[in-house]
Amino acid sequence: MELGIQKMEAFLRLSAILVLVLTACLVSFNHQTKVIFYVEKKASFKDLRALIGLVYITSLAAAYNLLQLSCYSFSAWCKGSPLKSHRYLAWFRYVLDQAAVYAVFAGNLVALEHSLLVVTGQKNFQWLKWCDKYTRFCFQIGGSLLCGVVSSLMMAFIASISAFNLFRLYSPKKFLLLKAK
Repeated sequence: MELGIQKMEAFLRLSAILVLVLTACLVSFNHQTKVIFYVEKKASFKDLRALIGLVYITSLAAAYNLLQLSCYSFSAWCKGSPLKSHRYLAWFRYVLDQAAVYAVFAGNLVALEHSLLVVTGQKNFQWLKWCDKYTRFCFQIGGSLLCGVVSSLMMAFIASISAFNLFRLYSPKKFLLLKAK
């Protein structure tokens, strides 16, 4: 059972890396140029600060998952390594997985909220609706936000596996007492 969980976690981490990189690439390479009254105007992700933050957050989360995946492959290569059952390392991985999930989820929600303001506009702040003029840009940002939500769900599942790997080291009868070997 333990080998199956490790394989599933490795597959989820690899899938999350691919979806996170896809999200960052879709956001960062997205731009659209329109000519309005003989003036060429360009919409890109750099115009919205939340999208810049999303690119950085998803890139860092992909790098973190790649680092964790390489640690798992290193521990599988060195059979009998103490990396599997060391409780401090399990706590460290658990906390980092939780932080990565929260950061990616928060970055996606901030970008979604900022994109919603771009779609609807805001008369009080004199913000115009961009999606009337830059429809392709808005559809591509929507697709990238969907990929970001999928990656958040994958990382949440990875964090739950990390929690399982941590708390299976402890006794079910006594609070925070390690199981006897």
